[in-house]
Amino acid sequence: QVQLVESGGGLVQPGGSLRLSCAASGRTSGSFAMGWFRQVPGQEREFVAAIKWSSGHTYYSDSVKGRFTISRDKPKSTGYLQMNRLELEDTGVYYCAADPTIIQSSLFNARHYDYWGQGTQVTVSV
Repeated sequence: QVQLVESGGGLVQPGGSLRLSCAASGRTSGSFAMGWFRQVPGQEREFVAAIKWSSGHTYYSDSVKGRFTISRDKPKSTGYLQMNRLELEDTGVYYCAADPTIIQSSLFNARHYDYWGQGTQVTVSV
């Protein structure tokens, strides 16, 4: 079992920055990976970024590449999503997700993650 607790989020102007955190409890060894997804009303959850816990390899959607950075602090079992140069289109509810056995090809699909955080609202507005 893995439990995820998110923090961060809020209201920011375009061009601003926010950092999201996701504290994980439970097994984070082996093929454990953490991903971040976002969702707006009426749409499916969209992949944002993912990180393989052991290696630190990172993956990004084209829409956030170069602006967002995913990282993890292994001793703290916490993942982070640093969001810079935020745009209006980045608005949504952000969820962290995790799975202890996920393979690389499945990192981009929300259906392949077994554990989810509670979600945190990110609003980018003038």
